Amino acid sequence: MSPCLLYTLRDRAVSAAGGALGATARYAASLAWPVAEGAFPWTVFGVNVTGCALIGVLMVLLAERDGAAHPLVRPFLGVGVLGGFTTFSTYAADVSKLLVRQEVATAMAYAAATAVAALGAVWAGAVSTRALLDGRRAS
Repeated sequence: MSPCLLYTLRDRAVSAAGGALGATARYAASLAWPVAEGAFPWTVFGVNVTGCALIGVLMVLLAERDGAAHPLVRPFLGVGVLGGFTTFSTYAADVSKLLVRQEVATAMAYAAATAVAALGAVWAGAVSTRALLDGRRAS
């Protein structure tokens, strides 16, 4: 087996394992904080924003600050755990359910708020991590 193919299989395996953990954590959040039928989907919103903030932290730690991380850390944590934790499919299904119930204003607010908050969370996670790490170096 070629080293390139082996790496691809390992990468996929750790991504899948991480994805199972992330999806389990997302499901646990939905059990811990259930949302009433017809209510704003706060749990999925919170999971997606939290996961995006953690992606911002992770990318700074791995891509900008720690060149020595094992090559499987990014696919396990980023693609796997955080990719499985955050959920575009549930977000899209929630928007669709709101539209089916003719709650157009809520659906559009949810769609826009999720996109803005998720992107803002990635940015805030990255900026905060850089500031924290730079502050430690200055001390």
